[in-house]
Amino acid sequence: MTQPSVQAPELTQPSVQASESSTPSPGCPPPHPAPRTPALVLPPDSCDAHCHIFGPAEVFPYAPERTFTPLDAPKEQLRALHAHLGFPRAVVVQSSCHGHDHRVLLDALASGAGRLRGVALIGKATTRAEIEELHRAGVRAFRLNFLPHLRTPPTRAEIDSVLERVDGLGWSAQLHVRDEEIVGLQQLVRALPGRAVIDHIGRVDVSAGRDGPALRSLRALLDTGDVWVKVSGVDRVSRQGPPYADAVAVAASLVAYAPERVLWGTDYPHVNITGPAPDDGLLVDLLGQLAPDATHLRRLLVDNPAELFDFEETH
Repeated sequence: MTQPSVQAPELTQPSVQASESSTPSPGCPPPHPAPRTPALVLPPDSCDAHCHIFGPAEVFPYAPERTFTPLDAPKEQLRALHAHLGFPRAVVVQSSCHGHDHRVLLDALASGAGRLRGVALIGKATTRAEIEELHRAGVRAFRLNFLPHLRTPPTRAEIDSVLERVDGLGWSAQLHVRDEEIVGLQQLVRALPGRAVIDHIGRVDVSAGRDGPALRSLRALLDTGDVWVKVSGVDRVSRQGPPYADAVAVAASLVAYAPERVLWGTDYPHVNITGPAPDDGLLVDLLGQLAPDATHLRRLLVDNPAELFDFEETH
């Protein structure tokens, strides 16, 4: 039986001064005020493989060229959420609102005591020396945003420039794409050296069903053996709302199809969404439906992120 909701004082969203620079954009609500305590017991060393840290803006200013402004969600807030949900490990994804200034990510990784890894945003001016610093800090991937609300999609020349600068580090490429774009980007994804990861189920149109073109493309990419899919973001792609049964069914089908190449993350603190932020405790409990087999659940939360993000073994 699901345990009752618990209000954790540490999870309270910090106050934000209303000003032109800090007023949150539409679609950037505060996190759920009282995420429930998950009934699902997570395997040891479970990893939230997709989450973000924002600010605080007074310490880590947002990029002037950003396309949205979030509420502050500092590392302490994320750490409290993970303690509440039961995640000792996490992968922090650099957000486009911080641009190519990775100080917020480096600060989080330095405080993580080995339990955090990072995903970087590599810009034209990011040097190899800076990339090597990121690698030493725990970054193991770079992200390519193809969604127009975040930036102009990268050109092949820009992607090749990033690949050249990260060469030899073993980083994976994380692609943020949306539905029909997956079909058109198949050739690019297949041509990437090393491993590639598709974020948030490719933000597929779940109404197209399991045989829709985007999901067929995802399965074809999984068949290559070099492509992984994050089955996070069921709240983003659902047409039904909580408990997101339509999106959970799609995500569960991918877990069953390729259990050795799927990942999951909260996507906390949930920006650029419609409506209020989801209950992260509910999202964790839905993992019992995404991966009902205990072996698949351990792959999803422990083994796969450990392999992809180079977490050290614990004894």
